[in-house]
Amino acid sequence: MCGIVGLVSTSPVNQQVYDALALLQHRGQDSCGIATIDGRHAHIRKAQGQVREAFRTRDMRTLLGNAGLGHVRYATKGEASNELEAQPFYVNAPYGIVLVHNGNLTNTRELAAQLETLDMRHVNSGSDTEMLVNVLGSELQQLVNGSGLDADQLFTAVRRVHERVEGSYAAIALIAGHGMLGFRDPYGIRPLILGRRPAGNRMEWVLASESLVLEASGYEVVRDVAPGEAVFITLDGEMVSAQCHPNPVLMPCSFEYVYLARPDSTMNGIGVYDARLRLGDQLAKTIEQYTPSGDIDVVMPIPDSARPAAMQVARRLGIEYREGYYKNRYVGRTFIMPGQEQRKKSVRQKLNAMPSEFRGKNVLIVDDSIVRGTTSREIVEMTRQAGANKVTFTSAAPPVRYPHVYGINMPSRSELIAAGKTIPEVNTALGADYTVFQEVADMQAAILEGTDIPGLDMSCFTGEYVTGTVTDEYLSWVERTQLS
Repeated sequence: MCGIVGLVSTSPVNQQVYDALALLQHRGQDSCGIATIDGRHAHIRKAQGQVREAFRTRDMRTLLGNAGLGHVRYATKGEASNELEAQPFYVNAPYGIVLVHNGNLTNTRELAAQLETLDMRHVNSGSDTEMLVNVLGSELQQLVNGSGLDADQLFTAVRRVHERVEGSYAAIALIAGHGMLGFRDPYGIRPLILGRRPAGNRMEWVLASESLVLEASGYEVVRDVAPGEAVFITLDGEMVSAQCHPNPVLMPCSFEYVYLARPDSTMNGIGVYDARLRLGDQLAKTIEQYTPSGDIDVVMPIPDSARPAAMQVARRLGIEYREGYYKNRYVGRTFIMPGQEQRKKSVRQKLNAMPSEFRGKNVLIVDDSIVRGTTSREIVEMTRQAGANKVTFTSAAPPVRYPHVYGINMPSRSELIAAGKTIPEVNTALGADYTVFQEVADMQAAILEGTDIPGLDMSCFTGEYVTGTVTDEYLSWVERTQLS
């Protein structure tokens, strides 16, 4: 669920990239990086931690050039605490390519063998992003063969990348001396949005994970990069694009709308805030079916991502909406913290229940999702300690029963509280009086309402992987490597 951004401007971009990464910080807190190109020279700075911690004035002064890209990392491949895993990644041939990637490749074992024996390229980390930039570099090098670089060669290289790699990937690359390349996997699982703004007699361009980056910086949202498409922007601000896959189909990740993205973003033509309101409308119908009448006095959200859904639940049920949990905004998002112990410790640091809002009441809690259950169990216990009479815990998403392999850190079924359990068993594990989940069909209907998008990646809820290349053997291998 990393966040990426790339810019081609008429002036130095270091501050623009920094500001964009700060807006995308909710997508990753493990590490961050910025790269710029100045003519044929690439400048790279990456470090562990959040954006405001990683870059100092002296760092920014070294990031020269009018084209740049950036990345905030949420670890899904490799080690979260290893700075070698931080992006961007660089290869020197051809030309010098710097690349950032949001997503997760699912055929890394095969790619590792190919890169070593066929491409004669070596990778230094366990990062699938390093593999991706090497695959792109290898394919491009075969095409240029000492000649100049043109867009057709780039698009042919991306076509070959699509043939070789599997999984999810939204990627942005800087090619020294030439420009910026962006491309998206054939299912559009991870988001990538194109924007522009006039600057004299030419255009400045941006590619980013979420539309809020464009809007906050004064760019016009042009469109989403299509599944399988590649976009190339020269250093002079000329943009060309091409579809690079024979059978693209848009199947965006449902979890982007449930939790990952900021509510003020629009992706694939779907406003995140509006989608979350509709998730609340659908959830309210299910709550009416499964929760005894009169057993709810007040509806409360877990801030912040569940707030729109909770407001609609309260409105639809005609029950008072209250804010009973105070959020410490100096603690990061617990879901994306590496390590179960760190997540558990941070729940109480992040949230505090105000007893005056809970004492003697039957409380309905609305959260965006229940994944590992760590946060949810702590919240139920906290709510009881604050004096609640009964606790009904609800999720705007269905039960997460299967690993997510397309860029969200849910690799092991043993970590998922709903894996192999019935909803009453999940309720017992949480310690609630009642637990209510969104239905899968209702979630899809809520997110896709008013669009012609054929479907969503809902693999963590259904076990159906949209790429069609995820096997039980692969899932077992991922679990073994994650737990070892």
